[in-house]
Amino acid sequence: MKNKLTDLNNHLFAQLERLSSEDLDAEAIEREVKRTEAIVSVADQITGNADLQLKAAKLYAEHGPGVLQMLPQIGGKSE
Repeated sequence: MKNKLTDLNNHLFAQLERLSSEDLDAEAIEREVKRTEAIVSVADQITGNADLQLKAAKLYAEHGPGVLQMLPQIGGKSE
């Protein structure tokens, strides 16, 4: 994994392909469903983090460096 959102997308589609395999028995389907739930849980966290970073970048773009003091994680001083 290269840790890019496009890689995450590829992993999600690969898992979808595994789920749609007609060769799976009931036990294998159950394993894949559990794997899917874990992947989706992590993917939700990753996309939520990316969304938060995008919002911070938009704030910076709209308001300039003055906003950094309110965003300690991207450049301001934390207290």
